[in-house]
Amino acid sequence: MLDSLTGEASWLPNARSAVLFLVDGLGAIQLRAHASHARHLAHAMPKKHTARTVAPSTTAAALSSLLTGSAPGAHGIVGYSTLDPARGIVANQLNGYEKQGLDPESWQLEETVFERAADRGIRAYSVAHSEYRSTGFTRAIQRGSDFVAENDLEERVRVACALAAQAEGTLVYCYIPELDKAGHKGGIDSDRWRATLERIDSALRPALSLPAGVGAIVTADHGMVDVPPTRHILLSDGDVRLDGVRLIGGEPRFLHLYLEDDADADAVATVWRETCGKAADVSTRDEAVVDGIFGAEVVPAAYARLGDVIVAARGLWAFYDDRLADKRAQGMVGQHGSLTPEETTVPLIRLGAYA
Repeated sequence: MLDSLTGEASWLPNARSAVLFLVDGLGAIQLRAHASHARHLAHAMPKKHTARTVAPSTTAAALSSLLTGSAPGAHGIVGYSTLDPARGIVANQLNGYEKQGLDPESWQLEETVFERAADRGIRAYSVAHSEYRSTGFTRAIQRGSDFVAENDLEERVRVACALAAQAEGTLVYCYIPELDKAGHKGGIDSDRWRATLERIDSALRPALSLPAGVGAIVTADHGMVDVPPTRHILLSDGDVRLDGVRLIGGEPRFLHLYLEDDADADAVATVWRETCGKAADVSTRDEAVVDGIFGAEVVPAAYARLGDVIVAARGLWAFYDDRLADKRAQGMVGQHGSLTPEETTVPLIRLGAYA
């Protein structure tokens, strides 16, 4: 999109301005399955208007990739929670800047697309709810943009469209988190999720009639699956899968296992494969890197944050550390993070000058 504003694009047509709408949690498979609740978006999404998100398919990693143009192995945000090697703690990648002392200026390793836009003389805006204005995660992945706060969904879309239309050479990012929140709470088959999808579909109507020369894309960071409590795998004291495991990071559908110094990663991975069977794909860190799960290249700083063993849930399974006193995460219905098509296939709807 940035290249399309400077006449350098090889995939998108040139545009005078551009706006990207990120609907958190809107997988392409879920959108097609609920087309009657999103008539405008479903109609605007031909079969080929899809993309594949990164691994893990979680907001922290995917938004970082979207707004830097690099894979998790390059920008270093490799999960929902990952090891801070310098301090030996597992830090949350969304709120760990405020709560656990991560430095947003250095923890995310790559230049942002907004910083590259500024170098090219392009004005960049980020339009989102006011709660995200000053967060560390916003500073980590949106540095270089002017933040515009708008709490109302419909007005947020209108403001983003207006910013893109008002001046040539403008790049706008508009973040829509409402669907993801509804999915975690009630699941993708809930009335709440469907009603939220309908509202987002209606709110995005201005993007379907943009002024000439303004391009827009509607996409997502990940899809979602509903995990029933009967598919929760609870890890508790005495479980052989915890032998040699010092810390657990990631999230229920994509675990990073950090091992004791004397533990053997191949041995731990073998135990997990034998115990979990078809519930998960299990890799050592080096196997995951060779397989390119985190991108074509993993820089040393990102490598140090990866688990010694990686556990990616299959089907509708999820893994929980049941030793934790706080069990609120076990109440989530809609989940994501793993490598299934439902979680990794996202819309890539091209509108306006990009259609």
